[in-house]
Amino acid sequence: MEADKVKECIKDSARELFRRYGYNKTNVNEIAKKAKIAKATIYKYFDSKELILHGILMDYIRKGVNDLIYKSPGDLELELYLSNLILKVSRLTYTICNEFIGWDFIRESANAQEYLKTLSDDLENLLVQSFQQSERVSIPLENLIFLVKSSKSIVFSFAFTSVSVADVRKNFVSFQNDLLPFLVKGALV
Repeated sequence: MEADKVKECIKDSARELFRRYGYNKTNVNEIAKKAKIAKATIYKYFDSKELILHGILMDYIRKGVNDLIYKSPGDLELELYLSNLILKVSRLTYTICNEFIGWDFIRESANAQEYLKTLSDDLENLLVQSFQQSERVSIPLENLIFLVKSSKSIVFSFAFTSVSVADVRKNFVSFQNDLLPFLVKGALV
């Protein structure tokens, strides 16, 4: 098998096992068995189980961000367009992270904070690059970075510290109504 196919096979096997048993209850041996490859082959492509998870999450997020950017209505004002994109990307990211990472990982993993920092940074880079490539987003780079960093920091802080789904919903509504309009206006100035 060629390298890209092996990586995809590893991620597909891990994705299925993570969904079925959860991240913490899935080990690399099970992923290798499911992928029908040797455990050492996994480590040839991924240094850790966390990096497999990271690859899966970034694939989903990248596809979701591209879909949102290129399938958004073209007749919206820039301010509304950016607000909608930031909100939808925030919800998408939260949903994907919650589905794959789950609260157990956040509470139990010694590397959770480091991993979330890496995920957060990679998400930020992905968003900035994607928005820059969009013909609709024509704002200075430093303003775009401000909007993405601010939004990401706020959403990550409440999404992973909320106690219940109701808290998350309430925080998203507050973010949408009370904070996001000011962040977008600040970026467009």
